[in-house]
Amino acid sequence: MDHAELSALLTPEGLRLVDALRISSTADAASAVSRLRREGLSPDLVSAVVGQARLRERARAKFGPFADRMLFTRAGLEQATRLAVAARHAGRFRDAGIARVADLGCGIGGDSLGFAGIGLEVLAVDADEITAALAAYNLAPFGAAARVRHGRAEETDLDGVDAVWLDPARRTSGHSETRRIAASDYTPSLEWAFDLAGRMPTGIKLGPAFDRDDLPADGEAQWISADGSTIELVLWSGALARPGVRRSALVIRGDRAAELTAADDAPDVDPRDLGAYLHEPDGAVIRARLIGDVARSLDAGMLAGGTAYMTSDTGRTSAFATTFRVREVLPLKTRDIDAALKRAGIGILEIKKRGVDIDPAQFRKKLSLSGSASATLFLTRVGDRRVAVLADRVEDGEGRPGDGAQSSSPA
Repeated sequence: MDHAELSALLTPEGLRLVDALRISSTADAASAVSRLRREGLSPDLVSAVVGQARLRERARAKFGPFADRMLFTRAGLEQATRLAVAARHAGRFRDAGIARVADLGCGIGGDSLGFAGIGLEVLAVDADEITAALAAYNLAPFGAAARVRHGRAEETDLDGVDAVWLDPARRTSGHSETRRIAASDYTPSLEWAFDLAGRMPTGIKLGPAFDRDDLPADGEAQWISADGSTIELVLWSGALARPGVRRSALVIRGDRAAELTAADDAPDVDPRDLGAYLHEPDGAVIRARLIGDVARSLDAGMLAGGTAYMTSDTGRTSAFATTFRVREVLPLKTRDIDAALKRAGIGILEIKKRGVDIDPAQFRKKLSLSGSASATLFLTRVGDRRVAVLADRVEDGEGRPGDGAQSSSPA
């Protein structure tokens, strides 16, 4: 989006057109462009409203019905915090007694929506002028409780602010195509961010693959997953960091959440041979290095072979791992696997891999899938052997999905 498109969009006509459009496919977009151009609308206005309608359709996955009154850039939407996650962040600020928050690097305002939505005062700041303008529109329903400024985080006056939420720019600037940059090039710099966190309560949002060697010595590191995807790491300091907690894994699935906390990385458990069940730890648990705690709650050992898989002979389940019942262990050979799938009538197959250099998508093309049954195929190592493990997911009804959780509540 450029300034001409923004100016055309932020008019009564532009906003009316966006609200009226519903676009769910490329064909819908092409049809809308043709119709609006025939009506004599300017190219800038047509581009802006059709682009926004398409982004709103995609944004519903993150913002639900709120997306229908928001404005976005493509990059801003991709980088925005999901509203359910933002609400949990905001709850931590409120529970710490924080009333006034500065959201530095606010983007299109996703986290600020969470803060303002539970009654906190927000100062939202972004270095990009167009992005700040869209954030101002998205936060307008909250009036004076949510102020937006165009400016740099490092130059923001924090007098009167109780705490900071900071989302450093981890990608190149731009409103559409961007690329990841090295941690040494974040804006503001990590040195500045960590210094700020040492002076006042701060939450710093980072990518989940952030180098653990660069974590500050103090505070809490919390890895978060949502519906199976590990989405972020948050570093908490001051009153926002919980006493005695240095590592945590927050697992959100649908409208439920469970959290595992620890004073440090969990001690490992011993490896063992494959048992009746295979457990795949959630990505947030792996990143937080709390697999050992989950394994102990499942009475499981690590699958011999050096992967993150756990195995046990009990059907116990956990909110922090997905459990599979082992059907059959096969040589990692297409012929043997194909024969087993045919015998079982499996035509729907989920393929997972760890510890072997295989592309699951390419491996799938070598298989002859037919039938109505479904299963999961693990391509992995057991000790020194490369094996394929055919298994079935253990549904929630066969175990309590919150077992082992320290907390479980609506997300």
